[in-house]
Amino acid sequence: MKVFRSSGIGAQVGSGGRSRWRRWVAIALLAVAIVLGVRQPAQADTPKHYTELQLPPPPEVKLPNYDRFQLANGLLVYLVEDHELPLVSGEALIRVGDRLEPAELTGLASVVGTVLRSGGTVQHDAATLDRLLEDRAASIEAGIGTASGSVSFDALSEDLESVFGWFTEVLRSPAFAQAKIDLTKTQIRGGIARRNDDPDDIASREFDKLIYGSTSPYARTVEYETIAPISREAIVQFYQRHFQPQNVILGISGDFDRAAMRQLIEAKLGDWRGSASEPPPLPAVAQVQTGGVFLVDRPQLTQSSVLMGHLGGLANSADYPALMVMNDLLNGFGGRLFNELRSRQGLAYSVYGYWGANYDFPGLFRAGGQTRTDGTVPLIQGLRQEIQKLRESPIDPQELSFAKESALNSFIFRFADPAQTLSRLMTYDYYGYPADFIFRYQKAVQATTVDDVQRAAKTYLQPDRLVTLVVGNGQEMRQALSQLGEPVQAIDVTIPGSKA
Repeated sequence: MKVFRSSGIGAQVGSGGRSRWRRWVAIALLAVAIVLGVRQPAQADTPKHYTELQLPPPPEVKLPNYDRFQLANGLLVYLVEDHELPLVSGEALIRVGDRLEPAELTGLASVVGTVLRSGGTVQHDAATLDRLLEDRAASIEAGIGTASGSVSFDALSEDLESVFGWFTEVLRSPAFAQAKIDLTKTQIRGGIARRNDDPDDIASREFDKLIYGSTSPYARTVEYETIAPISREAIVQFYQRHFQPQNVILGISGDFDRAAMRQLIEAKLGDWRGSASEPPPLPAVAQVQTGGVFLVDRPQLTQSSVLMGHLGGLANSADYPALMVMNDLLNGFGGRLFNELRSRQGLAYSVYGYWGANYDFPGLFRAGGQTRTDGTVPLIQGLRQEIQKLRESPIDPQELSFAKESALNSFIFRFADPAQTLSRLMTYDYYGYPADFIFRYQKAVQATTVDDVQRAAKTYLQPDRLVTLVVGNGQEMRQALSQLGEPVQAIDVTIPGSKA
């Protein structure tokens, strides 16, 4: 059974990698010939001033024609045909996440996600699987993040049946080879040893702990003592608990026939049997620190990384569109923070402010930047002033229009091709959002008014709950930090169990 459709690009010559290489070289040469064959005008038109440019309206976002169906075992499938190129890509979104791992085994989900692919399968060891994929210019990747896991593949359409078969092996029957487990744990230990090398990484990590709490699954960090006891048995148990067909959303887009693709999915995944279980409850979230100034002393630094903020919210909030417009008022070239704190006052190398939202647990409002040591306190004061100004001062309608255009234009690029749009649909399904969330959001942004943004800023930006964190040279700025009106509290980032 062949699932792909002929692309009509050219006949195969020889076999294996050489034929593919020659075919792609031929395509590249043809493209170059077409470009060189286009006659250029003898003289370019006189360029227009930017105020005279007539830009077309942004293209309309449209959902691709897709199939959605469910196998008898509960596995949910999305299919989108796209015959522009002889390629097929797919992703299995798994209802798992490192927030579900035991605290004493922090890092377990990361090991599972890595070795799921690197450890090979019961049918093909790691070296064999790597070689098979390399010979076909294909790939299979896997990983587990905070709130979900994924296994994905990319292949030429003519190799779809083989690559999809190996993809389902990784998904259903990973070998979890002990040597690869040991290697992954060693690599994670190396990451622990280097985690204080970058001031921005320190700031982000410690800020999460201040807001969510150091023991929260959304902020805790992997340590030597949590990585050490992770055994193959624990890995297999975690995999078996969460990698069940009813916990999977599979999306495939590209050059295939959907009827044949459906048969292939049924053949490879229809007999996958899982055990019924209730989904575990999500960890509770609350803001732990509700104010204060915190310092991570790095005496070798000549500049500071500043982060301030508080708990954010969810993407399904009715005010989410207005808050995203607010973000565009603050950020980027032409944004308030860039114009005032970077360009006019020269206080920061980079500066930003962003109200963050997640799908099923609150995100964070973050504002910050990088500055020289003696600019640390002025930058903090400037950020606080801009936050207060956004809550209290009227927004110029022209400024609002610019922010809305930025939000809508960036929105369009998230749906540039069918694969991106399919990924969005799967994500909305995964978190229980409506399929037309895309369009509801777009319409709400278009309808956002000055009053909407002002009300959202006043409601969701909370100066009295701002937590401020600085990573920098404590000796040179501790006295200045005390001028902020709150005690400066030290944060120790010494790595537990390290020799340093």
